[in-house]
This record gives sequence, C-alpha cells and structure tokens, in this order.
Amino acid sequence: MTRARGTPDSTGDGEYAIFVNGSYGTGKSAALEHIGDLLATAGQAFSLMDIDWFHRSWPPAGFDPDNTLIEARNMALVWSNYRATGPRQLVVSGVLGSRAELDRYSRSLNLTVRPVRLVASPQVTETRLRGRYTAAQRARFDWHASRHRELGERLAEADMDEAVIDTDTLAPAEVAAAVLRHFGYLAAS
Repeated sequence: MTRARGTPDSTGDGEYAIFVNGSYGTGKSAALEHIGDLLATAGQAFSLMDIDWFHRSWPPAGFDPDNTLIEARNMALVWSNYRATGPRQLVVSGVLGSRAELDRYSRSLNLTVRPVRLVASPQVTETRLRGRYTAAQRARFDWHASRHRELGERLAEADMDEAVIDTDTLAPAEVAAAVLRHFGYLAAS
C-alpha cells in the first residue's frame, strides 16, 4: 500500500509543507479535506491549499501563459496571511512533476516541501473522473482521462516523493490517515 523513504527537513527548523501529489483522479482533493478534519480533531493548527484554485484564471497574463507565476504569487500571499495567525502545518494538494516545480513551491512558501504521491489504477482513476464531471463537462473529462496515465508515469519517473500511497481500496479518510501517519501526526496502525 505505501512505500516510504525518509527525507529530512532541509531548513533545519522543523517547519515544512506537506504536499499531497498525484495524477488526476488519485484522490488528492478528497484526501486534503479529510487531512484537515483529522488535524482539527487532533488540535493541530493547519492551513490547506488546493493548488488548482490558485491558477484557475482565464485568460492568463501574456507574461505568464501557464499561470505558474500568478499561482506562486497567490500561494505566497495566502500563506503569509495564514502564518500571521500563528504557527501551523501547511498541507498542499496538486501535481508536482519536476524538481523545478518543487523548487518554485519551496521558494513561494519559504518552506521545505515534502511530497507524498497518491496513485490509483487506470480503472479506478477513470471511474473517479467520470464521477467528477457532468455530461456538460465532457470535454474536461476527456482531457483528464486521456492524460492521467502519462502524468502518473511522469510523476513516478520524477521520484521526488517520500512515500507512495495506493488509493485504489482506500476511502479518502483512510488516505488522509496514511499521509498523516507518514509525517508522524497519527500513530502507526
């Protein structure tokens, strides 16, 4: 179910961002909600960010056709506001496919980013994607369904994740618990 390898916090101050990584349809957003619930139940201050909402803007700026600079600026500003309320654990969900992206998020957040990757079989992924989109969103379903395998392979090849969690047979709350166990927020089961 889970493959893990330890990655120390490179800042040395113990503060880092948990990054829930994965291809489309692996359960990142659903797990993120449950991670928040589990941290709140444990009395752990936290902030959640789903990266999709930091670059979902159209049309993009001419100087930033992929909205990556705008995304980074938005995340930095929101994190600054969250931090102003006191120490907390940042948990981010999205797609982290290269060392350059990892470095961009680390710079934007001024934190070490520690990714864990969620994976799912093509059949489970496509079922989840079908459940996400309505008939009116057929083009979005087709776009994600035609790309999730290649993206999953690219993320595996990048091999930047501390742990890999197979979500095929896990409910979102179970995925969330597995992520938090990896980072020591929950006792091993």
